Amino acid sequence: MNTTIQQRRLGKSTLEVSAIGLGCMGMTFSYIPFPDKKDMIKLLHQSVERGVNFYDTAEVYGPYSNEELLGDALSHLRDKVVIATKFGFNLNADGSPGWSGLNSRPEHIREVCEASLKRLKTDYIDLFYQHRVDPNVPIEDVAGTVKDLIKEGKVKHFGLSETGVAVIRRAHAVQPVTALQSEYSIWWREPEAEIIPLLEELGIGFVPFSPLGKGFLTGKMNSTTSFDKTDFRSSVPRLSDENRTANLAMVDLLNRVAKSKNSTPAQIALVWILAKKPWMVPIPGTTKLERLDENLGAINLKLTAEEILDIETAASRIEIKGDRYPVSAAKMINR
Repeated sequence: MNTTIQQRRLGKSTLEVSAIGLGCMGMTFSYIPFPDKKDMIKLLHQSVERGVNFYDTAEVYGPYSNEELLGDALSHLRDKVVIATKFGFNLNADGSPGWSGLNSRPEHIREVCEASLKRLKTDYIDLFYQHRVDPNVPIEDVAGTVKDLIKEGKVKHFGLSETGVAVIRRAHAVQPVTALQSEYSIWWREPEAEIIPLLEELGIGFVPFSPLGKGFLTGKMNSTTSFDKTDFRSSVPRLSDENRTANLAMVDLLNRVAKSKNSTPAQIALVWILAKKPWMVPIPGTTKLERLDENLGAINLKLTAEEILDIETAASRIEIKGDRYPVSAAKMINR
């Protein structure tokens, strides 16, 4: 199967990617138990065959194993894929999952870049994100370092993640930002207030992660769903037993719309994002081929302006219970 799917340009940049990308984090990080590596290599190959060319990873996913997976799976297809990875953490010295703090010092960015290139088995990174803003390093120094890496040919494009408007402006003034990656979905619309208008003004693309609410908006969770304590979602306040039950009202809304479109809640959640702006590219993650095919099916769905308004009007009446991150993770988000 060799399929061509709709492409989108990230902002005013030259970077064109498939309208839906693939978030690879869950293949080796956060969602235990992890699938077999051979199965994930097969899935990555199948995604390329289906027309996906935009892959999201990071050194912290594992750590390291996610980049290694993509290197093993995609290095021989390098001219067909766009790979985004990230810097910005001090990883645990013993190699265990997690991190010991933020670190975007210029010398560290360079170290991460060189190590990521080796793991990805490539000589350039298409899109290099600062994973989280480091309050101890001026963003001008970060952008300047990536600018130098771009001049050296080791990086093609600069990205930011979970970054506030003031920092985005300052970074963009030094090195044009190709894309911002932040959480955005029908049940987390905060970026609409200030972030999305700024991205449109500056010509920056938007790459929403968790467009399916960490799986919640697929309709596969209910009031009896339980998470292993090693699963990141077990610490997410809005997915606690009590809050999850209350938040099912949002899934009920998506289900109603899905039935009218002969589709699924996940597809409605994705096509809603695709319909918002032509420079938005969601990156839902999955480890299953049937979910990949379901997600890609959203590209061919259409919502009218009236249907979008109806969804948003109904969604605005639903009070979402719980924060999207535990306190420890929320502290690292720049406003």
